[in-house]
Amino acid sequence: MPKTHPITVAIVEDNAALANGLRKIVESSDDFQCLGLWTTGEEALPKLDAFRPQVVLMDINLPGMSGIETTARLKRHLPEIQVVIVTVYRDHDKIFAALKAGASGYLLKRSTPAEVRDAIRDVLSGGAPMSAEIARRVVEAFHQPAREPQEEINLSPRETEILELLCEGLANKEIAHRLGISTETVRVHLKHIYEKLHVRSRTEAAMKYRDAKEQEPWRD
Repeated sequence: MPKTHPITVAIVEDNAALANGLRKIVESSDDFQCLGLWTTGEEALPKLDAFRPQVVLMDINLPGMSGIETTARLKRHLPEIQVVIVTVYRDHDKIFAALKAGASGYLLKRSTPAEVRDAIRDVLSGGAPMSAEIARRVVEAFHQPAREPQEEINLSPRETEILELLCEGLANKEIAHRLGISTETVRVHLKHIYEKLHVRSRTEAAMKYRDAKEQEPWRD
């Protein structure tokens, strides 16, 4: 059987003990590869641009530039990289802000090695690891009225189809199966959708699509 490529992971964490613990968890699995470990957002951004990992484990409370701002800047330039926020507290406001900045989910720092590995695999399959409390905040955000008119955005029929399924809560693999296309093709379409909508995450894309549909039909 052909050997599969490992999932590439990077860590941005200023606590040395936790950072090394996360690196050991990543490196203990044959299907993961740690590309680097950095302690600040300022140091990490150029390195992440150079190494292009698939997943970044990002501390929410970094010295200097916060993990939220680092996530926003990273997703602005490299939207295909999945960010999982790592936090010691269940600070709902900060976690929700990180999700709005483009993070795909979050882990508590006391998470088990299995939970860390599951979260990494989950975000790559289109999932969003988060607690029930944060998921509720995301759902509540869908019920907030749009504050300003949405610009007209031209999506292709396939992009619209994928976005509709995303809004139904389907993961990338499920969307691929439903449409009879590859998961990689779904990821490429999502990247184009993010660019057209000027968003950085699945949550933002779904919310913007919902608001636009309420105001006027989208053109294919």
